[in-house]
Amino acid sequence: MLLGVASGLPLALTGGTLQAWATVENISLKEIGFLTLVGAAYTFKFLWAPFLDRFVPPFMGRRRGWMAVSQIALGLAICAMGLISPSQNLLLLAMLATLVAFLSATQDIAFDAYSTEVLRQEERAAGAAIRTLGYRIGMIVSGGLALVLASVWLGWGNMYLLMGMLMFGFAILTWLAPEPDSMTVQPPRTIYDAFTVPFREFFSRPEAWSILALIVLYKLGDAFAGALSTTFLIRGAGFAPEVVGTVNKILAVIATIVGALVGGSIMSKLGLYRSLMFFGLMQAVSNLAYWLVAVTPQSVPVMALAVGFENLCGGLGTAAFVALLMALCHQQFTATQFALLSALSSVGRVFLAGPLTPPLVESFGWPGFFIFTVFIAMPGLLLLWWRRAELRRLDQPQAVVNEEPEGLPAASR
Repeated sequence: MLLGVASGLPLALTGGTLQAWATVENISLKEIGFLTLVGAAYTFKFLWAPFLDRFVPPFMGRRRGWMAVSQIALGLAICAMGLISPSQNLLLLAMLATLVAFLSATQDIAFDAYSTEVLRQEERAAGAAIRTLGYRIGMIVSGGLALVLASVWLGWGNMYLLMGMLMFGFAILTWLAPEPDSMTVQPPRTIYDAFTVPFREFFSRPEAWSILALIVLYKLGDAFAGALSTTFLIRGAGFAPEVVGTVNKILAVIATIVGALVGGSIMSKLGLYRSLMFFGLMQAVSNLAYWLVAVTPQSVPVMALAVGFENLCGGLGTAAFVALLMALCHQQFTATQFALLSALSSVGRVFLAGPLTPPLVESFGWPGFFIFTVFIAMPGLLLLWWRRAELRRLDQPQAVVNEEPEGLPAASR
């Protein structure tokens, strides 16, 4: 769970919190929308994930070593962001944010592989829920709590310095973390094998392309609704940044904890497919909570209800989605395959939701936009229902991910 906090902490610092900082300093909506493109590293992380499968740092093992390296580098880069103001040098700040996103994506590659390997099959549902709990707590610390710290106590620059210092502490936690049982699994012998065999193994599966489409579409509606949610609450609904931060800090934490505990329990009873469908429907419906904020006279209780409900449903959906990605990965190539799958899940958030949300808001207004996001979520749920047979098979011990990968050179087996 604590390593999940480390994984989730940098995301808001290049997303919602950076949006809030830019909004407060009167950066235009169009420029704020394109600031979301700094998260492109999350989409392309599969390009360098094979290096993390192939090479082993000289300390702390193949997974924990890379986690520690990225956490120390993140601490330095986030502190550097705190030394620059959006109104003075937005381009340089965006470049540093892009570096933070790259390093954060690298940490995610190693952490995703680590959690996939350290969790046994019977632990995946609960483990996915708990690491999602940690991840969302990390986002809340660098999102809601960060807004309060920046607006009331420290200022924006000092708040970023504090968040950077936290990343150094997480490197110590990584050092204390246990090695997974699969530490005896040999890495690919050559960089060529590291790049080619994981993809060849995955795309040899008959359901590969439909599963990839499902991964892109499953959280698309959620991505659109959340793309400019902080800007909506501050500029569209008129709430002060510290009010938004306080609500995020309190309600989002409670909703996240409840969502993680309930999600793990429900997944163990319903199985993977039914959990994905149930939580996906709740994700789509939760977007209407922001519609309620948009059409209701300014009300902190209504806003708090919307934020809490969105965090609850988003946490449930993410927990089931992470369990799906774990089940799809072959043990020898967890870094590369998990990176490929999770990167595809961010395609909609980075390349569709970020750039397209501002013109959609200008066309429909905030209320109409949030209703439209519910319809954006429907294709993913329809595809989920269509491929239900393959998803149910992933709950079985003999799932394809546990078999010998086809085309793997004998020297690498």
